[in-house]
Amino acid sequence: MVVPTTAPRSAPADPGVDGFEAFYRVHVDRVYRALAVTLRRDDLAHEAVDEAMARAYAKWDVVGTLDNPAGWVFRVGLNWATSWWRKLRRESPPVTEADHPAVADTSPAGALLALAALPLPQRAVVTCRILLDLSTAETAEALGLSEGTVKSRLSRGLTALRAQLSSEE
Repeated sequence: MVVPTTAPRSAPADPGVDGFEAFYRVHVDRVYRALAVTLRRDDLAHEAVDEAMARAYAKWDVVGTLDNPAGWVFRVGLNWATSWWRKLRRESPPVTEADHPAVADTSPAGALLALAALPLPQRAVVTCRILLDLSTAETAEALGLSEGTVKSRLSRGLTALRAQLSSEE
């Protein structure tokens, strides 16, 4: 009978999983908040960030090497939610905004309402640049736009926000 002289080793930890877990802990709340503001629906933002994080985990060997994996996750979540909206519109009549309460107001009420009033393309750019604190290049990469488009949408979005907020005072 052979008696082992050392305790059996457990399988080595996968560094990719550890890296993803750290990424998830640091970025999940921030990406969720950005999606919630952009989509104007908490429930949809939760589903979108869950789906995007699951896809990031499945492709972590690639996503983990990106310059901005959080921007990738935001974009995947936004794409998933956009596809969900399209499917919903095809299958059922349009719903009113009253059916879906806005994101809980954690900032001055006027600013959140003004942001919610922006068209989705401008709201996505403002969210990336202001809430996620992404650079113009990172925002362009995350949203699949040119830097010029990001700059023009940001400019128009901020102009609309200023006009909306100054008219409320």
